[in-house]
Amino acid sequence: MNFRDIFKKSFIETFASGEVSDGKIVLLLVCTCLVALYIFGIYRIVTRRTFYSKSFNISLAALAVITAIVILTVQSNIVLSLGMVGALSIVRFRTAVKDPMDLVFLFWAISIGIACGAGMVEIAVIGSLILTALIFILDRLPVAKTAMILVINVTAGKNRTDEITALVKRYARYYRVKSRSLAGGQMDMVIELWNLQEEELVEALSALPEVNSVSLMSHDGEVTF
Repeated sequence: MNFRDIFKKSFIETFASGEVSDGKIVLLLVCTCLVALYIFGIYRIVTRRTFYSKSFNISLAALAVITAIVILTVQSNIVLSLGMVGALSIVRFRTAVKDPMDLVFLFWAISIGIACGAGMVEIAVIGSLILTALIFILDRLPVAKTAMILVINVTAGKNRTDEITALVKRYARYYRVKSRSLAGGQMDMVIELWNLQEEELVEALSALPEVNSVSLMSHDGEVTF
């Protein structure tokens, strides 16, 4: 018996001994469903302030179960596993990921399916708890404060630009004029502000003559330093 025969025999015996009983299959799938429901709830909480897609959230839970089924199938039959790898390799996904956190939850669901399908439920549970704590800690960490957006509409705006800039400089620590647009004797100014006294600034600007409207808005977009 040469090395090739020894390797082939060892390889076949490894997969032959990997048969999983029906009871264990049911238990692993139930555990996968429980962890998938946990991911479903965490995704709903994390995306409460952004765009939430219920269908995507359901897909996360289903993806974990499907991955576990694939792993269980691969363990039981080497020939079937090779055929499944070939079948899955032709699947192409074209759905755009709207939020980087969606990509995190996709890999999370797949990892849970792999761990539970391989019988490592402890790793799936402990890893999910650690990842949840990491997400919530980093989400509440004050890395940078988002800017406020100030929109001012002024009549004959060229004469009031210096006064508006002086008031903004008084009540805001940092500011940056994003745009000025003139049309029909009206000027719209858009200013980005940080660390400001909101009420005092709005009242001071509204008291200026020829100021038609003052709007102060916040946004949940990307933070600039």
